Amino acid sequence: MDVNQLIDGLIFYIGLLVLLTFHEYGHAWMALRCGDDTAKLQGRCSLNPLVHIDPVGTVLLPLLMIFLPGAGRFLVGWAKPVPVNPYNLRHPDRDQILVAMAGPAMNVLLAVVLLGLARVFELVNVPGAVGLLAQMAYLSLLLCFFNLIPIPPLDGSYVMRQLTGMSHETYHRLAQYGFIILIVVLQIPIVRRLLAGVTHVSWAAIATMFGLGG
Repeated sequence: MDVNQLIDGLIFYIGLLVLLTFHEYGHAWMALRCGDDTAKLQGRCSLNPLVHIDPVGTVLLPLLMIFLPGAGRFLVGWAKPVPVNPYNLRHPDRDQILVAMAGPAMNVLLAVVLLGLARVFELVNVPGAVGLLAQMAYLSLLLCFFNLIPIPPLDGSYVMRQLTGMSHETYHRLAQYGFIILIVVLQIPIVRRLLAGVTHVSWAAIATMFGLGG
């Protein structure tokens, strides 16, 4: 790996870290709006990346995917789950889903903002910035759809638990093996193709809205 590849990989990793930070902030912000201040009291309602880092999902897995030969640009990860006390929520069943979906929603919002900025830089003829912002927008959308997979610790698993009426005990037993299950699932080609496909379609739709070329 040459110096340019190393710098490119580090830029992608920093971008991922920023996107994950906003993602978790979205969860914490929504929980606070719904009446639960647990995350705020634990310092998680913050845009400081350090308070959200998960050793595996934020450090180990992304760095392996960036720097291992043949890993390509399929880069995903997760941060430390935001603590939520359902007993503090005003409407627990509804609010737990809102809190879970706030992270992916934040990623969609970030993608819109990033592509909007890319359009501005395109108009002022700064192609380097356009390319980087477009890539970060794509990554943000990939994180959105990746986190909707219904496997712990991803957000989709919390939505699944609420919609199926799964007990907390059953969910936590499943969560013990969530990381292993997730790694196995990510090796299934159709899963990766589906994630890449829905991400590209969404990215292209937003880019077209701003008049950017696909």
